[in-house]
Amino acid sequence: MYDLDELLAFDHVMRSGSLTRSARAFGLAKSTLSRRITQLERQLGQPLLRRQSNRLLPTEAGQTFHAYCKQILELAEQGRQALEELNEEVSGELHIATHNALARSWLADRLAEFMDSHPGIRLTLQTCSAPPLSAESQALTMWLGEVHGSELRQEVLGWLSRSLYGHPDYLTRRGTPQQPQDLAQHAWIDLLGETEQGVTLSHPVQGEFRFQPPESRFRVDQQILHGDAIAHGHGLGLMPDWLAAARERAHPGSLVRCLPEWSAPPLPVTLLYPYGSRPRRLSALLDFLRQARPDEWMAEPTSARHPAMGSSELKVALYAT
Repeated sequence: MYDLDELLAFDHVMRSGSLTRSARAFGLAKSTLSRRITQLERQLGQPLLRRQSNRLLPTEAGQTFHAYCKQILELAEQGRQALEELNEEVSGELHIATHNALARSWLADRLAEFMDSHPGIRLTLQTCSAPPLSAESQALTMWLGEVHGSELRQEVLGWLSRSLYGHPDYLTRRGTPQQPQDLAQHAWIDLLGETEQGVTLSHPVQGEFRFQPPESRFRVDQQILHGDAIAHGHGLGLMPDWLAAARERAHPGSLVRCLPEWSAPPLPVTLLYPYGSRPRRLSALLDFLRQARPDEWMAEPTSARHPAMGSSELKVALYAT
C-alpha cells in the first residue's frame, strides 16, 4: 500500500521539477522529501526521477506511474470530501476569486456574515484581473461582465443596469447633454477600452442610439478608479447604477445621472464553480449568496423584461454623426 505522503511528495516534485521548491512548499527539509521519494522508488523497484542539470526529470517509469499517482490522490481527496459531507457542520477551506468592483462594495461583507454563521469555515478572498476559466479551478468566482471560454459552470446571479454619469461641476462647465447626440461634445472616461468599439444606448420609446465616444485621454482598469475619475469631474462615463448609488450614499453630490431615460446594456454578475458534486461548504456558500443578492440587481436583462416593439409602434434608431 502506498503512503500518501510519499505520493504527494512525488506528485509535487513532478510538477515543480525541483526538490528545493517542493520542500519549501511543504515546509519540510529537502532531505525529508528526498527520503520519501526514495522510499517510494524502493517500494516500486524502479527509479522514478533522474537529475539533469538543475532539474529533476521523470524516467519512463516515473512518467507512467505519475498518471496513476494523480488518480490515487484524487480518489483520496474525494474520499475525504465524502466523509466531510457526513458531518452536518459546514467547515473547511473555501477559496473565492472576485472582480475588484464587487469585493469591497458587497462581497467582503457578505462573506464575513457567512463566516459568522459557520465558525468552522476558513476563507481566502482574492481579487483578480480575469476570471479563472479552467475546469481544474476549485475556487468559487464572482465576476462582473461577460465570461467567454470558461470550462466552469456559470450561474447568473443578477444584472447591473448602467447609465451615464458626470460630476455637477463638470456639467456646469461643459453643459448637461439634452440628447444622445450631445455626447460627442463631452470628454469621455473609459474603463480600459470597454467602449472603444462604441456604445449602444436604449430608450423605451425612441429605440437605440449608437454612440462612438471620443478617444479617452484617461483610461483605468478598475471600476472604483473609473468612478473616482468621473466623480472628480474629468468627464462623462458609463457606470453600473448600483455602484453609482453606493458612491452617492457615501459621497452625496458627487455624481449626476445624465440622459436618465437612456441606458446601456446591463452587466451580468456571474458565479463560476466546478461541475459535478460539491462539498457541503461550497453548496452552503452558493445558497447564501443567492439569498443575499441585493434587490436592486435585476433578475434578468432589461431587454428580456420589455417586449420588443412591433413594426406599428414608434421606434426610432439614431446614429451619431
